[in-house]
Amino acid sequence: QVQLVESGGGLVQAGGSLRLSCAASGRTFSNYAMGWFRQAPGKEREFVAAISWGGSNTYYADSVKGRLTISRDNANNMLYLQMNSLKPEDTAVYYCAAALGAYSEPAQYLYWGQGTQVTVSS
Repeated sequence: QVQLVESGGGLVQAGGSLRLSCAASGRTFSNYAMGWFRQAPGKEREFVAAISWGGSNTYYADSVKGRLTISRDNANNMLYLQMNSLKPEDTAVYYCAAALGAYSEPAQYLYWGQGTQVTVSS
């Protein structure tokens, strides 16, 4: 089992920045690729970004490329999502998740956090 706890969400104005964190415990964090997903009210959960187990490969949804950056610190079992130039359409609950590969499909992920709310006002 891997336990994941997100933090860092909040309310921010359009154009602002936030950094989300995901603390992992349990099985060896560095054995897993990690992803960020988000879910807005009335919508399906969607892929945001993923990172390989070593951190050398990253992948992004087209809608966030150039604005959001995923990173990880395996020494401290932490995953991050730096969010810049935020837009109202980024408003959602953000989830971190662990998988055996850096996939974009939520069904491929084995472990999930409880989510953190990000609200971007216009």
